[in-house]
Amino acid sequence: MNILCPLDSIPDPGAREFRIDGARVFVVRQGGQVFGYVNSCPHVGAPLNLEDDKFLDLFQTSILCANHFALFEIKSGRCTRGPCTGRSLQPFPVEIRDGEVVQKA
Repeated sequence: MNILCPLDSIPDPGAREFRIDGARVFVVRQGGQVFGYVNSCPHVGAPLNLEDDKFLDLFQTSILCANHFALFEIKSGRCTRGPCTGRSLQPFPVEIRDGEVVQKA
């Protein structure tokens, strides 16, 4: 089990980026749930964020690619607007265990 952070260290709603074995990943918190993804836009492979831990749109209801303004569903990672519509972010399996965000085995 790889502990990433305490759940309370991620705003609700909000996101936080991590480096795991050299890969950039991020976790989005929405209510009592967390969703993890590899930080790579399916359009060109660039990181989604331009600022640290800034992954959500203005309304904090979707994941935003700051490069192309593509929008992704938080729960599924599916692109709903932009040049990669219909494609999805690569999931990074996470869960909440004892108040901690952990990487699933």
